[in-house]
Amino acid sequence: MGFAGTTRPLRLAIAGLGAIGLEIARRVDQGGIDGIVLSAVATRDHVKAERRLGDFKSMPALMSLAELAQAADIVVECAPAAVFLDIARPALEAGRIFMPLSVGMLLDNMELLEIARRTGGRIIVPSGALLGLDAVKAVARGKVHSVKMVTRKPPGGLAGAPHLERNAISLDGISEPQLLFSGSAREAAKGFPANLNVGAALALAGIGPEKTIVEIWADPTVRHNTHTIEVKSDSSDFTMTIQNTPSEENPRTGKITALSVIAALERLTAPLTVGT
Repeated sequence: MGFAGTTRPLRLAIAGLGAIGLEIARRVDQGGIDGIVLSAVATRDHVKAERRLGDFKSMPALMSLAELAQAADIVVECAPAAVFLDIARPALEAGRIFMPLSVGMLLDNMELLEIARRTGGRIIVPSGALLGLDAVKAVARGKVHSVKMVTRKPPGGLAGAPHLERNAISLDGISEPQLLFSGSAREAAKGFPANLNVGAALALAGIGPEKTIVEIWADPTVRHNTHTIEVKSDSSDFTMTIQNTPSEENPRTGKITALSVIAALERLTAPLTVGT
């Protein structure tokens, strides 16, 4: 399989063609990532996918989830969490690079790491809508006292979350910030699977899903998805805040998420990489 310095481009397959998947596919099709070509896409509706890809320079193959791993060196997951394992297992069993966006699903499926070790596959988690994961990974090599993330989103970006439905919480007409959840990153990922993949990524980079604390607020006073991370350690204490513009197509995610995947893909073939 090719990396930086090899002649054969890496083949990219994308599972899911929503706001994120389409943006990544378009960037690769336009030649925006040296050494990577778009080989295949998997979606539920192939007719709709053909329309969305109609202006592409080169039409990728439209496949089922199970077929993607055989058509690619890298498989990017941009699909609903319900089909996560249908994408992850074949990719890793085939020894591919697997790049998930439903990062919360990794927390309860850590056996995927054993598959990757056995086959030579790799799991690469993009930073997504978060910042500062390099710093979190660095301080985690020493002693970390605490990691906390406070997330504030417009109420519409949290609609439909399982935690809200289980607890009969309505966000209709709220006029003030409302605390919806406070607890571990593991429980946050279960209660808000479409929203808190950032919390899972933070936990994996740092001190784990049980010790990483997450607060989630529905806040009608904000227009951006906002994440504030507070870290205390023996080597560094820091606080970071990022305000992400929600995607027009899917307000549960930010526009930066697709760009983060593109940056992660670029690292695979770039002659120079910056950051941990």
